[in-house]
Amino acid sequence: MAALNLNTVRSTIETRLRNEFRTGRPIPVVFANTPFDASNVDTFIQCTTSFGSSTYETQGSNSTVIQAGLIVINIFTKQGTGSGENFTICKRIRDLYNKITVSGVIFDPPVGPEVSESNPEGKFQTQIRITFEILETLST
Repeated sequence: MAALNLNTVRSTIETRLRNEFRTGRPIPVVFANTPFDASNVDTFIQCTTSFGSSTYETQGSNSTVIQAGLIVINIFTKQGTGSGENFTICKRIRDLYNKITVSGVIFDPPVGPEVSESNPEGKFQTQIRITFEILETLST
């Protein structure tokens, strides 16, 4: 029985986001537990991937487990310049994950962007949340 490698799933999600924002005008992408000084940039993206519950889809000698997860993406742009730049970035993120499957990771439709109270101060912040599932086949 092989266990699902959560780091492989995380890497699939993060690599897709990082690669998207390396093209055109580059935008820094920051991930959980990574040091970053937000005071030096006007625009950046923060991403956290979490794993939630898992359920048995089927049981027996070849059972399938559904592992659920959540991606929370915060988008920060310069405050006082309107929401246009922020929402343009949000659309790119929504298009990147909207109802597709990449390397076995099944992405659901994104929720948001929702305007949030900004932290850090001086930034306009929105948030997008995307749930996902991975099907894991276990054989005994």
